[in-house]
Amino acid sequence: VKWFSKDKGYGFITRDDNEGDVFVHFTAIQKEGFKTLEQGQRVEFEIEEDAKGPRAKNVVILNGQ
Repeated sequence: VKWFSKDKGYGFITRDDNEGDVFVHFTAIQKEGFKTLEQGQRVEFEIEEDAKGPRAKNVVILNGQ
């Protein structure tokens, strides 16, 4: 996770393949309770294209994070 704003509910994830950053909205996070991410967390996700570019979906925080 490059950065994520808890107040705004979105941020960006840096891809391992260096193909650019991917937008992530809190609704894409697959977890119970308050859906947020922390800078530096490792996540797995799928990518979908929308009008503004790549967007993360089905975001799962990796164990131990």
